[in-house]
Amino acid sequence: MRKVLLIGSLLLAASAQAQNVTGNPAEGAKLVATCQGCHNEGGGYRSSFPEIYAVPMLNGQNAQYIVDALKAYKDGSRRMPTMRAVAASLTEQQMADIAAYYAVPKGESIK
Repeated sequence: MRKVLLIGSLLLAASAQAQNVTGNPAEGAKLVATCQGCHNEGGGYRSSFPEIYAVPMLNGQNAQYIVDALKAYKDGSRRMPTMRAVAASLTEQQMADIAAYYAVPKGESIK
């Protein structure tokens, strides 16, 4: 019984820690080179393999939405092979940093 409680406590602590990740837009700026190829400021990029995907512009997007989307690609609940491969390589901190970067309104400086 103690082992079960200990394991449960550790899982709960890990979950709470994961939820308290704070994104840093300056760190995110260092990570978005791969993203910019498709999610640039102009938006509207369309991929035609294997299906046609309309790629959204991410500038100004809600940070939590981006984190949730990246997690869904990583766990496979959102399906797009390229995004799944990208998300699979990211830590929760990196996801938060990227999201914080894109959430900065256009024209504002990143600190």
